[in-house]
Amino acid sequence: MTVQIKCFQEIITIGYRVYHSYDLPWFRTLSWYFLVCVNYFFYGETVADYFGALVQREEPLQFLARYHRFISFALYLAGFCMFVLSLVKKHYRLQFYMFAWTHVTLLIVVTQSHLVIQNLFEGMIWFIVPISIVICNDIMAYLFGFFFGRTPLIKLSPKKTWEGFIGGFFSTVVFGFILACLLAQFQYFVCPVGFNSETNSFTVECERSDIFVMQEYTLPTVLQNTLRWKTVNLYPFAIHSIFLSSFASLIGPFGGFFASGFKRAFKIKDFANTIPGHGGIMDRFDCQYLMATFTHVYIASFIRGPNPSKVLQQLLLLQPEQQLTIFHNLQSHLRDRGMLPAAAAQAE
Repeated sequence: MTVQIKCFQEIITIGYRVYHSYDLPWFRTLSWYFLVCVNYFFYGETVADYFGALVQREEPLQFLARYHRFISFALYLAGFCMFVLSLVKKHYRLQFYMFAWTHVTLLIVVTQSHLVIQNLFEGMIWFIVPISIVICNDIMAYLFGFFFGRTPLIKLSPKKTWEGFIGGFFSTVVFGFILACLLAQFQYFVCPVGFNSETNSFTVECERSDIFVMQEYTLPTVLQNTLRWKTVNLYPFAIHSIFLSSFASLIGPFGGFFASGFKRAFKIKDFANTIPGHGGIMDRFDCQYLMATFTHVYIASFIRGPNPSKVLQQLLLLQPEQQLTIFHNLQSHLRDRGMLPAAAAQAE
């Protein structure tokens, strides 16, 4: 949250400085108001999604969860109306510039930082590995470029070289694979965060997903002849780490190139001077946000399956008559597939 707020502040400040908008009525207040509204929406969605059992136990939280989207929309509408009422004839164009600037900043910073939190709730490993491989790629690309760099990569970043880009790729893939194998051994890193209603506490205990269970793989013939091994034992997550590392190395740097183009467009060297010698927080997180988005999409597309606990949470919200209807339909479906024990079928 602190990083997100600081990144938002850095980009909004650039807008104020570039468009000389310090005298715009209410605009600084409205920018932060929209930040609060968007965070309320996203974090409320996360709490309702992952901690439904906790929400159902507290009456005020039940109300907020049930009408969360309506409340969020009402809060946004209030800000929207305040913006319209603040319009001043001599500043129309400038005010709409800054209105758009604020919303694009919210899209880039808040939405993607929300995805970082979503990844974290899937398990610490989905947070640590993506962040680490981006850092590794940044360091190794710099080292390879410093010692071997000869060929410029892109005009937006004259110091970037093909040698650094390629060296960073191979180094990051190896680093990501090793890190994935190490972290996959520990339950603390692979289990999603959950709420235990019996102990009233948050837990990271679970039955390991298949991707975090050691499996045996048959090597291709070429590797068998070279390594003289027919099979190898690996965590499936280690294989997934290769795809994550490849994205971090090949596509992730374009987040940095985008940031470089943005700074050149507004003739600034860094987003801020928060970190001496490194610029602002946004200068350090330009690639991380893009990586977080990819990780979230990757989990949703290739990893995450139906979650029984979330389905159960939804069922508990239904009326008793609706729950009974679903119970009988499920019972009939299991009986037709021969999965219901004979004793249960006879009892019915």
